[in-house]
Amino acid sequence: MAMTHAVESATLADVLERVLDKGVVIAGDIKIKLVDIELLTIQIRLLIASVDKAKEMGIDWWTRDPALCSQARSDESLDDLAERVADLERAKTPPKRRRPARQGDAVASPAEQRRT
Repeated sequence: MAMTHAVESATLADVLERVLDKGVVIAGDIKIKLVDIELLTIQIRLLIASVDKAKEMGIDWWTRDPALCSQARSDESLDDLAERVADLERAKTPPKRRRPARQGDAVASPAEQRRT
């Protein structure tokens, strides 16, 4: 009577497909202390997922980054920024100009100058 064993072997491609399909989160903290004084803390959060899975989770920053996506338009954001600056400059009211002091004008005390 022959015995058969069901051995399921996973190749690297299978493992990679599962990881990208489901996503993996790797989190860790590194703290460097000297005599109970925390000198440095590094928090690491890493998400490994396929593009489709990332978009499903609402992560799609690479679609708006002009360095990573040719369809992302950086010119539009610069034009928008220039327009906003121009609007702010137009809305800015010019500062009040004070009339230069003339001879014979009363000189206000420092307390009176602060009130005006």
